[in-house]
Amino acid sequence: MNEQRRQILQMLAEGKITADEAERLIDALERAQPESPPAAESRPNPRPKYLRVVVSWADDPGGDESGRINVRVPLQLLRAGVRLASLIPPQALAKVNAELDKSGVPIDLTELKPQHIEELIEELGEVVVDVDEPDTKVQVFCE
Repeated sequence: MNEQRRQILQMLAEGKITADEAERLIDALERAQPESPPAAESRPNPRPKYLRVVVSWADDPGGDESGRINVRVPLQLLRAGVRLASLIPPQALAKVNAELDKSGVPIDLTELKPQHIEELIEELGEVVVDVDEPDTKVQVFCE
């Protein structure tokens, strides 16, 4: 019960206002306050546990040329990987970064921090993957 409502009821109990006046005050108070969202909507989304990538296709509508790939990666594995990367000596990280760069993967593992993976996981809810093949469906989501 909020403080204003409690004050109205206290004034009613002390005889300072009548029941009709208390009712009018409470009605006015309810109209002035925006409705609070239901409890279910105010709860945060549960922390995702998996990154799921699902790809399905059908090359020939009448034939057997269809398939499905369903990959489910525990996000805890990603978190553990980031923590393990911090254990790699700086000299080895420099060599790994150089090899990744030669392969066309411009990632600097020295900049990878646990908070970065958490930010990535939070943003995965906004991921959209577009595929330009009419008979192919790709889904990427956290669950």
